[in-house]
Amino acid sequence: MRWIFVAAVVLIAQPAFAQTYLKREPLFLRAYASVLVTSGTCGPARVMKVTGSLGALPRKRVCVATGEERASLGFIQ
Repeated sequence: MRWIFVAAVVLIAQPAFAQTYLKREPLFLRAYASVLVTSGTCGPARVMKVTGSLGALPRKRVCVATGEERASLGFIQ
């Protein structure tokens, strides 16, 4: 009976494991939240990881290989 529950949870949670890439950098981004942007500025097989900042500080932009980083909501896990 327990394995049925586990199987149901895994099937429901499957879309949560999907990687999401944005075409453009978002206008508003929470502090310390990260998104992956495929704007073509980083070259082939690479995406730009954009991390939000506090106040008037500039955002952090780093080119990473695809599959190496995952977007986060800024929570410490």
